[in-house]
Amino acid sequence: MGFKCGLVGLPNVGKSTLFTALSRMPVERAIFPFSTVEPNMGTVPVKDERLLKVADLAGSEKITPATLTVVDIAGLIKGASRGEGLGNRFLAHIREMDLLLHVVRGFQSADVPHLPGDPDPFRDIETVDLELILADLATLEKRREKLEHGIKSRSKEALYEGGLLDKLFSHLDAGKPARTLPATAEEKAVIDSWQLLSSKQVIYVINVGESEIMSGESAAEQAVQELAAKRGEPVISICASLEAELSDMEEEESRFFLDEYGLQDTGLHRLIRLGYDYLGLVTFFTIKGIEARAWPVKRGTSARQGAGKVHSDMERGFIAAEVIDWEELLKYGSLSAAKEKGALRLEGKEYIIADGDVILFRFKV
Repeated sequence: MGFKCGLVGLPNVGKSTLFTALSRMPVERAIFPFSTVEPNMGTVPVKDERLLKVADLAGSEKITPATLTVVDIAGLIKGASRGEGLGNRFLAHIREMDLLLHVVRGFQSADVPHLPGDPDPFRDIETVDLELILADLATLEKRREKLEHGIKSRSKEALYEGGLLDKLFSHLDAGKPARTLPATAEEKAVIDSWQLLSSKQVIYVINVGESEIMSGESAAEQAVQELAAKRGEPVISICASLEAELSDMEEEESRFFLDEYGLQDTGLHRLIRLGYDYLGLVTFFTIKGIEARAWPVKRGTSARQGAGKVHSDMERGFIAAEVIDWEELLKYGSLSAAKEKGALRLEGKEYIIADGDVILFRFKV
């Protein structure tokens, strides 16, 4: 569906290990910086028991889950905004992401060096934040240059944008990411059009060791929680090496290991779900022929727009949508039974899709 989550962080924090576990795609990993030169990309299915139950009810032979695209971006270092460590190249990849998964090292290992020095969650986060902020300041300088003529001629639009630029400059100069700037909906729309790196939504992923998973205590997670709470951003602890092992196991074996560690679900499924929700996505389902399919859309998407996600012809020739909540469908046992009982609602083009809707689109081209 085009939603991209970028794994970012310093070198040697476990991004590539986490990517392998998420995507089940082996990538080159090494204990030296910049072993990832070009970004690796993988499509990750979103685990959704609702889809499986709907598919089972419909007797679907093919099940297509919602997915997120995860991108493993090479490690950033101090000076990346000036090109250090091929930084400019990697910063460009970040610009394409919808959500950043900021991986922070929380494990101890003498065999894996850390840049710079011993792991320090606050310093490591600040290093990455600073490089994104410096890159954004350069972007805003260029934007200001383009506005000079309009400001001199007292253009209302240029003066408004110039004032917002000054406000954001002060915020970034204080070392604060653009996403933390208090802004109105109108201001946010303008800022979003600038495609700033530090305006990307962030989830902090603490890559801990197996001992922290067993004990449930992670000093790194506790240290990051305070910063994340101030910014209203989520934190999750994952042992990337353990998750990589679990991803290679059969379900029964994986379940056994999860029980041994006292875990209800894999960290990967928790992370995917968190990223999915944090992007503001909801899921609707379709049943057509032999296929049951999940469709992720932004919260607030209309029925007509949702039809367009399935096929452009459906949006263009939209007539109506037959809608039922997935639990209601299970209660009636089939679409035909739900229709006979009048439980299948007929909605128009402005209907806002709800999470868990099962939808049949009526259209004519």
